[in-house]
Amino acid sequence: MFRLPLPDLFGWEIRTRKWGIMTKEEKIEAVKQRARKNFTLGYNCAECVTEAVLSEIDTGLPPEIKKVATGFGGGVGLFGDTCGAIAGAVISVGAVHGRSALPEGDGKEAVKKSANQLYGRPGLYRLFNQIPNRFKDKYGFTLCRDLTSKWQESWLCRDHALHCREIITDAAAIAAELIMTERDEAASRPFGSNVENLKDPDADQSDKAT
Repeated sequence: MFRLPLPDLFGWEIRTRKWGIMTKEEKIEAVKQRARKNFTLGYNCAECVTEAVLSEIDTGLPPEIKKVATGFGGGVGLFGDTCGAIAGAVISVGAVHGRSALPEGDGKEAVKKSANQLYGRPGLYRLFNQIPNRFKDKYGFTLCRDLTSKWQESWLCRDHALHCREIITDAAAIAAELIMTERDEAASRPFGSNVENLKDPDADQSDKAT
């Protein structure tokens, strides 16, 4: 598959900035602590993650972008669908690495370029695919209703709050790590579980070569 560079948007500027006197690990820890504090202040799960990541990491983005997270709380307005913390991580990473326009070209050429940006290696789907997979590896679920099932009759109890605070903290760390990693490196990692059951054929080829 021919390789088409991913859209850079804000990524190049972010990667070339220094993180002040903080190491990458220290910056991620700062994001985690801010997300935890956000939860105690009354932000919902999606807001906690988005606000922490986009405040602690200097992206140059307008603060208004954080508003898009509000409706994802409680799995979208308490519907119980995709965990709001996951949504907040996706929003944060997408604000930096997502696409704002399709590749230039006519007809099939543009479609091919677009598909390569998403499915290629590096490819944006590989980058975003890590968020729910890493989350599910630790917690077993990605839906709010499954993650919080034991507290359906006591939604506002302390145990539920502590559980969600831990989830929020982890989601913020995942988002921060993906943003602070070289974009093409993060977008070249293997696919995890996905609806198309995509694998990495180049890995098979390299095995045969050896």
